[in-house]
Amino acid sequence: MAKKAPRRTAERILEVTLDLFNRFGEPNVSTTLISAELSISPGNLYYHYPAKEELINALFDRYERGLNELLNASDGVRDVEDAWFFMHSLFELIWEHRFLYRDLNDLLSNNRHLETHFQSVLKHKTRAIRALLDGMAQSGALQIDSREAEPTATSMVVVLTYWLSFEYVRDPRHALEAESAQMALLRGAHHVLNLLLPYLEPGQRLHLLNLVSAYSQPAAGAAG
Repeated sequence: MAKKAPRRTAERILEVTLDLFNRFGEPNVSTTLISAELSISPGNLYYHYPAKEELINALFDRYERGLNELLNASDGVRDVEDAWFFMHSLFELIWEHRFLYRDLNDLLSNNRHLETHFQSVLKHKTRAIRALLDGMAQSGALQIDSREAEPTATSMVVVLTYWLSFEYVRDPRHALEAESAQMALLRGAHHVLNLLLPYLEPGQRLHLLNLVSAYSQPAAGAAG
């Protein structure tokens, strides 16, 4: 039992750090604040993570593992219904690690590990979206010229990557709070899939519009 304690402590440190980073932004959270929030000594924190950068890297690595697992499921998307839930799951994962996207440019400029690995993330996202487009095309859900598929996939990845920055700019005081999550996730999924509207067959286009209405109206009513 005693051997498992350090592992539990290390995981607890990551959970609290992720919450603080998400709430206040990584640049505004010091290791002193993290140790105080955990009610542990700075020495105990440094024993597990000798530098703040190691905390960031550990959280990013956990995010990247979850992301890769999710992206690998993109080749199973066959229609708008599949795509909707795939995108929503993707945005949920991004939201859970939103500090990475909120402070993305600063993190990349100061952290070589993130700089190199985020390039891999973008490539994997693009491959996954191409697989999604191919699967939907093969099933007849959409028709897209091969010359348009690559720029469309890139546009979808751009929205995926910078959607959270847009949300933050439009409402800096509330965008990243927990109560804003549901509507933000819905808007994100909608914005990405809206790029497919010109290529969807009529029934699939109508289904997407119905999905947006069905999921956004109850959330909007609850917010009011």
